[in-house]
Amino acid sequence: MINNLIVELGHIFLIASLTLSLCQFALPFFKINKNPIFIPIISILGFSCTMISFSALMFSFVVSDFSVDLVAKFSHTSKPLIYKISGLWANHEGSLLLWILILQFFGLITSLIKLPDEFHSVLNSVQGFLSSLFLSLCIFSSNPFHRSEIIPIDGAGLNPVLQDLSLAIHPPILYVGYVGLSVAFSFAIAALINGEINKQWAIFLRPWIITSWIALTLGITLGSYWAYYELGWGGWWFWDPVENAALMPWLIATALMHSIIVYEKRGELGAWTVLLCIMGFSFSILGTFIVRSGIITSVHSFATDPKRGLIILSILLLVTVLPLTIFAIRSKIFTRDTSINFLSKEMILIINNFILVISSFIILIGTLYPLILEIFTGNQITVGAPYFLTSLSPLMVLTLFFMGIGPILLWKRNHLNEILKTFILPILISIIVFILFFYYLNFPLIAVVGFSLAIWLFLNILFMVYKSTNLDALFNKNKNFKFLTNYQLAVCIAHLGVAVFSIGAVSENFFNKEIIVRIKPGEKIYIGRNLLIFENVVQKLGSNYISEIAKLVYVNKNGDVISNLYPEKRMFPVERQTTTEVAIYRKLFGDIYAVMGDGNIEKGYTLRVYSKPFVSWIWIGAILMAIGGIFSVISSFNKLPFRKSKLQ
Repeated sequence: MINNLIVELGHIFLIASLTLSLCQFALPFFKINKNPIFIPIISILGFSCTMISFSALMFSFVVSDFSVDLVAKFSHTSKPLIYKISGLWANHEGSLLLWILILQFFGLITSLIKLPDEFHSVLNSVQGFLSSLFLSLCIFSSNPFHRSEIIPIDGAGLNPVLQDLSLAIHPPILYVGYVGLSVAFSFAIAALINGEINKQWAIFLRPWIITSWIALTLGITLGSYWAYYELGWGGWWFWDPVENAALMPWLIATALMHSIIVYEKRGELGAWTVLLCIMGFSFSILGTFIVRSGIITSVHSFATDPKRGLIILSILLLVTVLPLTIFAIRSKIFTRDTSINFLSKEMILIINNFILVISSFIILIGTLYPLILEIFTGNQITVGAPYFLTSLSPLMVLTLFFMGIGPILLWKRNHLNEILKTFILPILISIIVFILFFYYLNFPLIAVVGFSLAIWLFLNILFMVYKSTNLDALFNKNKNFKFLTNYQLAVCIAHLGVAVFSIGAVSENFFNKEIIVRIKPGEKIYIGRNLLIFENVVQKLGSNYISEIAKLVYVNKNGDVISNLYPEKRMFPVERQTTTEVAIYRKLFGDIYAVMGDGNIEKGYTLRVYSKPFVSWIWIGAILMAIGGIFSVISSFNKLPFRKSKLQ
């Protein structure tokens, strides 16, 4: 009885939230808008209603209330609690409700920001409009509280590959990034409608953009790390449509993060920044369409529905076409008669901006082209890694090169002689590295270029640190040491992350080694100079699965044990699926990665072993990027005027 009441209340509060969102959207059209107290009140009430609704659905998952159709399809009494909870967003309806909750939470924060009344009203009206769109989709097409006609004794369970801690927290973090771009979208529309875009607008907007970028970075990192150790193929990026769906908004957000800096410092790229705000959120919804529609095949698609995908596509068209129309009508507010010097920091940022946007459209073409071709010709093709690597590699080379130059250059104008003096040493060292790796070590050309550019970027980071501090003060008691500012720390750490990531990605791609053998207990295989001994196989009963675990002993040439590895196969009786659990010996300069396949004691087991040099640097680099973003957020918050700004 209590369970039924909670479910019904959850549904009622969801409808109430839609009503409040419509009111929030309509406020600017009524005189009541002039009283600023109504904006935060409606936002607080709307968020509270959605929070109650979300909590009610979570309660249904926790107590295994199989009268709710969603719980019956994606949960089971034997599941661990953490996966009962994460099962809430492992489906279309639940993930949409989570999306709405985050959207309204951000709307609540924007309602509390001290901004001019008219601008504030339009900003929150746009947030209310977005909430209304997704709440309508949730209530009328994707009701998470839909009841089962026949209540099953137990649920169908959750896809075993989703029963993992990394993937349990991956979607919420990624959604923070996606939905965070809605605030940038709302700021852009409010600026267009009010005809106000200036430095203060950029100052208020910048923390939102960087926060979204950090969340997207961490979300993508978690997803790639999960794919690395969970799917059993040893890769971290497959250029899968769902992976691409996350990467495209990240690229746009990266471009937006840099363009907003140019506008804040120099007052340039105003129109371009607004356009990127619109594009960023549009790509987020496009990613949702790709993930949830089911029209594109993906190993990451676990909750798809073509009909609801078409509704999401309609929302995408609405939030893209309408803002672009407003942008075209209000384009006069961006008119400015200034020029940008080629030898300046802002020019380098602009170049990298365009490279990032072009890269995102290249990925978009590669992702959607198979679908478009099938619609018009009936032919089915697959666009894989060769297309993306061939198309994007030259652009990434240019990006890394300019990343090394940009932070050191000055705003407005630099002298060519000074630039040459500054970069002569990093260029020479990078050339020496290139010659050493290519001619003497016979590394592949693309790998050598990647390593050389990573070194180039690292050297310029060191020079930036040297230029921005007085290191001699460490040895002179009469001088005060000048440390890097938060912004300078952000640039150094984030760019260092890119350099580290590049080394890891290049190494894993070009120097990865694979061994596939049929092996019995007692037999051994060579991994370079070391040995891997297949000792035995045992069976174990897990919480909701039965596992078969192999013991591998990794020893050096002297017979000393380095580590024990335990790859396993898990059979989930409820879901009737079998998964592999890889065993990884992790070290800073490379992983040993083991996967157990089919077999038995008598005939032996299939064993795949990979040697993956520097693969951990991929995720270390990504984490460093996110840390750099955190320092940038701190720097941005320090600039915020904590009083009502006139946006001028």
